[in-house]
Amino acid sequence: MILDILIFVFIGIGLFFNLLAGIGLLRFPDVYTRLHAGTKCTTFGSIFLIGSVVLIGLNMWWENDTNGSVLAIHSAAALIAILLTNPVGAHAIARAAHRSGVQPVGAVIDELAEKRGKTTSDSQTGGD
Repeated sequence: MILDILIFVFIGIGLFFNLLAGIGLLRFPDVYTRLHAGTKCTTFGSIFLIGSVVLIGLNMWWENDTNGSVLAIHSAAALIAILLTNPVGAHAIARAAHRSGVQPVGAVIDELAEKRGKTTSDSQTGGD
């Protein structure tokens, strides 16, 4: 009974954060803030959704169903893959956007362009 309530709470939290990610993708003004919403919220939401699946699998295993352990192990492996690939993918997309000259909305200073020896006008034209 308590485990079922915990599973539903995890599902609710996961759905809430994934919904926030969708709203952030629609509402935020530029690629950088959209990436932030898309990766942080979906990663956090996925932790809770997959956590609920792991709890279901462990509950099945506790009731002597061997498929429950397989479900829990595969779900945990998928969670590890998500935790490793989401930040790496977001970093690659943000770096590509910056190198192609996409400026954040409302940015006053671009420290990365200054470190690379470029001015703001050089980064807007896309010259290397």
